[in-house]
Amino acid sequence: MPTSLLPIPSRSLLVYQQWSRDAQLGFQNLLLHGMRSLLTMLGMIFGVAAVVAMLSIGAGARQKVMAFIEQMGVHNVIVEAKQTMEWQAHQKVRNLSPGLTLQDYRVIHDDVGGVAAATPRKQLTPSTIIPKAQQDMPNVMGVNASYQQIAGLHLLTGKFFDQQDDDRGSPVCVLGAAARFSLFGSADPIGQYVKVNEQWFRVIGVVTPQLSPQSDNAGTSSIDVNNNIYIPLQSFLLRLEDSYSDVRDEIDGIYLNFADAADISESAQVVRAILESSHHGADDFSVVVPAELLAEQKRTEHLFNTVMVAIASISLLVGGIGIMNIMLASILERTREIGLRRAVGARQSDIVRQFVVEATMISFAGGTIGVIFGFVISRLIAWLAGWSTIVTFSSIALAFLVSISVGLVFGIYPATKAARLDPVEAIRYE
Repeated sequence: MPTSLLPIPSRSLLVYQQWSRDAQLGFQNLLLHGMRSLLTMLGMIFGVAAVVAMLSIGAGARQKVMAFIEQMGVHNVIVEAKQTMEWQAHQKVRNLSPGLTLQDYRVIHDDVGGVAAATPRKQLTPSTIIPKAQQDMPNVMGVNASYQQIAGLHLLTGKFFDQQDDDRGSPVCVLGAAARFSLFGSADPIGQYVKVNEQWFRVIGVVTPQLSPQSDNAGTSSIDVNNNIYIPLQSFLLRLEDSYSDVRDEIDGIYLNFADAADISESAQVVRAILESSHHGADDFSVVVPAELLAEQKRTEHLFNTVMVAIASISLLVGGIGIMNIMLASILERTREIGLRRAVGARQSDIVRQFVVEATMISFAGGTIGVIFGFVISRLIAWLAGWSTIVTFSSIALAFLVSISVGLVFGIYPATKAARLDPVEAIRYE
């Protein structure tokens, strides 16, 4: 009875038996020529491994960058002063602009709508500090109490200073996670004192660890945020002497937090316009909008994924060509077998299915080994280079599906060629 006239269950069973038989024959043939099969798989193995490893490196790097941008606050706008220690360059800029000032902060705060919280910032690296820092010298940052909300700081212990502390210029401080361990080790720092230059500050809180940028990012500082000592801005201005005050701005940063994220881009343009006007085009500041950085990073992520997959797919293409070459060579070796199968009733579709199954099995095996190899490579890179790598399910699925697709595409032509062999000529082939 023709297959098309069989009942649905019987037809499905027959199809399953046909594919199962071809899979067994294909597996036996691959084992029979084990070395050749392994060499054929190499292109697929290296191609899939390259896709998985490249995407894992990219995913790790993107996760750190995007997490840092999100930590900066997608509702925030940050103004950074462009500092210079060269007197001549400083004087050239000062002929046009007074630098970033508290007056700039007050004008922006009063004239820009939608500001939920704001603070100026002044910071320095002290010349001496007691207790002695066991690692890098901490950075001292003077800010208003609202900085905790703007930066999304969470307290590990103690509390953050409040507006009254800022108004009174109280000699209190809050330590970043790295600054705490550098100054006090595992001891409880709450209630202890830190001497910054010639001034003593009482520790009232410790901040939980935060992500830090590896380098300057679109104008933001690369200072380790975990190595900060936070003090009230008024206390900073009253108590700490800046030895470089002649060549530094009155403040070096402004943080603005907006209630509505939809208005951030327009508000940032207003901030730029206000500063451009008061600074007379001196270009001594930068305005950073984390929401725009996040959107740009996502566009870059898409482009990076596309480029990485395209590059790694070249290896898969080479592997597919290798599969086609081996399958064409296999047809020559098995010409008599093909002729005998056709002579005893095998249809062209049966021959096509047999060779496509073999090509797919090579791709499947190569893809599986390649995924494992790519996972090992990504972990090895993370261990040797200290990079963050993330092997995602999507990268594994993409590499695996592409490898199977390549096997199917490059197996169709040899299978079709084998099916079109004349049975009589094939049997007589020597």
